Amino acid sequence: VSCWLSDSCQELQRKGIILCSYGITSLSAVFGRPGRLRNRRHFERGLVPMKRLKKCLDTAPTPVWRDDLRNHTFLHTVYCQDGSPSVGLSEAYDEDQLFFFDFSQNTRVPRLPEFADWAQEQGDAPAILFDKEFCESMIQQIGPQLDGKIPVSRGFPITEVFTLKPLEFGKPNTLVCFVSNLFPPMLTVNWQHHSIPVEGFGPTFVSAVDGLSFQAFSYLNVTPEPSDIFSCIVTHEIDGYTAIAYWVPRNALPSDLLENVLCGVAFGLGVLGIIVGIVLIIYFRKPCSG
Repeated sequence: VSCWLSDSCQELQRKGIILCSYGITSLSAVFGRPGRLRNRRHFERGLVPMKRLKKCLDTAPTPVWRDDLRNHTFLHTVYCQDGSPSVGLSEAYDEDQLFFFDFSQNTRVPRLPEFADWAQEQGDAPAILFDKEFCESMIQQIGPQLDGKIPVSRGFPITEVFTLKPLEFGKPNTLVCFVSNLFPPMLTVNWQHHSIPVEGFGPTFVSAVDGLSFQAFSYLNVTPEPSDIFSCIVTHEIDGYTAIAYWVPRNALPSDLLENVLCGVAFGLGVLGIIVGIVLIIYFRKPCSG
């Protein structure tokens, strides 16, 4: 496994969103050019945290080609836009988001509690701030020149809601509102329970995916009951488009009722098997006539 690095900055407008990203994956070692940056030193110090790349290269064993060898990609994406949020950063592994960066606190925020220990590393904070300033500078300098000259790109959000763990009534669980086909990444997420607004849900995590589009996650801690009706309301702020996904309990029974039903079915099948066995024994023990 060796590492490759690619960088890309592309103007993607609503008046403009600029997305700068690099990826580290296996099987090759190809370095992207610094483009129009002032010099390679600024490129290495700024857009690319070379410390991470060198660590990856130093510890990488010699590639071994096998038919079952699989690529893995780490994607570090910085984006900025005229809307809100004005700037964002997400880091994902094989399109599964690990962190986003809170620029107000200058710290990483893990998407899941399991990633909390990894989020403590802040050694690349100066490089991230450089990325932010570079992206905002491109918006200011390039955006006005391209305004009205390239088509407006946008996607209509697709929303679905599911539970993080298998559904069991009366036991704590987490509802996940997953938003795909999101572009540009300007959205507001709200939750409702029986059409009543719910408070206390966590931040919305936005991450880039292949194809220069975005996806988002919102989490709500709940204790499901059979009569629950939850809804996740996603508003795309660029055009006011609203997508709503509902969640109602399905394919679940209270644990005690489920146990009783299974016991009843097993008992019934056992009795039926005994009866069928007795009938077959009597039938085959009858003397043959004639």
